[in-house]
Amino acid sequence: MAERIPAFINSDHLTALGFLAQLLTGLSYAISRSDRMWLIAGIGFLTLNWLGDSLDGTLARVRNQQRPRYGFYVDHILDSIGCVALLGGLALSGYMNLLIAVGLLVLFLLLSIQSYLATYALGEFRMSFWSFGPTELRLLLVVGNLALFRWPWVLHGHYRLFDIGGAVGIAGMATMLIAFTARNIVRLYREEPIRETRPD
Repeated sequence: MAERIPAFINSDHLTALGFLAQLLTGLSYAISRSDRMWLIAGIGFLTLNWLGDSLDGTLARVRNQQRPRYGFYVDHILDSIGCVALLGGLALSGYMNLLIAVGLLVLFLLLSIQSYLATYALGEFRMSFWSFGPTELRLLLVVGNLALFRWPWVLHGHYRLFDIGGAVGIAGMATMLIAFTARNIVRLYREEPIRETRPD
């Protein structure tokens, strides 16, 4: 796909597309409180977000126009802002409890910080954890949006579908955060032992 993109479109355009689409996804969730059809629009925005977010770096590599530090910084600060917008929209939608949305946001940001620190300290950047990454999250949201038309409440109408999904997400992300943080601490401890120096 990257090889067929017209020359007048560059990786910055795709980054902007992905960011704008993520903001619009959050907006579509907020508006869906009064009109559920915006959940379908949200699926379209999630698709555009995936397209821009997945192709911007690939296009830069295909055209040999890579700017690693610039790309790393811009991509991840925009991802963080976009995640605030998306989860903020979910919190306003009425389909997810505010505390669940805040919990997901806090854990997303903590996992992001963990990744950035590992990039600096270990020279390793990880976008996915246990084969679960941004693409899988988008697919879950797409399935969830469709499911909301039939099952907005589950377990005999006592719980919102997205609250159950959000609680599972919080548990999974917390487990990932603890596991990868502990692993990296142990690795750094072993690779960087204390070296005693004798005073002159």
